[in-house]
Amino acid sequence: MDATVVVGIDVSKDRLDVHVRPGDEAFFVRRDGDGIAALIERLAPLKPACIAVEATGGFETVVAAGLAGAGLAVVVVNPAQVRAFANALGKRAKTDPIDAAVIARFVEATRPAVRPLPDEATQLLADLVARRRQIVAMIGAERQREKRAPARIRRSIVRLVKALEKELASLDGDIDDAVRGSPAWVVKEELLASVPGVGKTIARTLIAELPELGSLDRRQIAALAGLAPWTRQSGQWRGKSFIGGGRADVRAVLFIGAMVAARHNPVLKAFRDRLVAAGKPKLVALVATARKLVTILNAVIRDQQPWREQSA
Repeated sequence: MDATVVVGIDVSKDRLDVHVRPGDEAFFVRRDGDGIAALIERLAPLKPACIAVEATGGFETVVAAGLAGAGLAVVVVNPAQVRAFANALGKRAKTDPIDAAVIARFVEATRPAVRPLPDEATQLLADLVARRRQIVAMIGAERQREKRAPARIRRSIVRLVKALEKELASLDGDIDDAVRGSPAWVVKEELLASVPGVGKTIARTLIAELPELGSLDRRQIAALAGLAPWTRQSGQWRGKSFIGGGRADVRAVLFIGAMVAARHNPVLKAFRDRLVAAGKPKLVALVATARKLVTILNAVIRDQQPWREQSA
């Protein structure tokens, strides 16, 4: 079978609209166990080079996991990029079958990299880390409300914050158990935390949400974290470069790590200070420091060697 076969899948709550290219075969199945099994049975003989599933609020997770578990090449694509591609094609109509066809054409044109999905244990750790982040955000929001709330409401807020802090402690325990239960994760956490500026929370977020760390080159890992600069240029005009895309949660913890490292990591502090002394805005220097930090972490995991100042 032709290795250029690609598949686009539009995911909704109850059904999966599927489009196969070339050939423009279209069909749908239910988004349940039987439907996914039927989908695998139908797609497996085609040996598609890539099956693209659009990220749809979590509905896509079980679909992507089922396809990957069957040994099919699957990638979860960004809906904003697909919509921009559709606009470029002049596809203003939006139905599930049309979206599936657009996704298939998007994959055919862009050939996104297919990477292994996280295994069940890694996905659990990612879910725990994500939930921890949500709880921390809720605590922060409640403490902001407390500052301007009347006395009766403050008492309610204090009770809620205590409950959230208790839940946060419980989640931290679950995350500790998950990491201790995997010798490979323990080693990876120790390697990452050997870099000044990276603590347990950052290390565990990277383990859970950037499992490609150590397997890509420095440009690829920076792009995956959303820290690769995008150049804007047209003719003689050259605009300012900017960052974007990638994994926002990973980028956020790397910014935190970069801020700490700019004070306590001698190599990254000197790097950041040189940029500021050269006239770079502080935010630009922070972005560059975060990018250098993720490349250092990538090398640490790749080489399986803890950080040493003289080798950074």
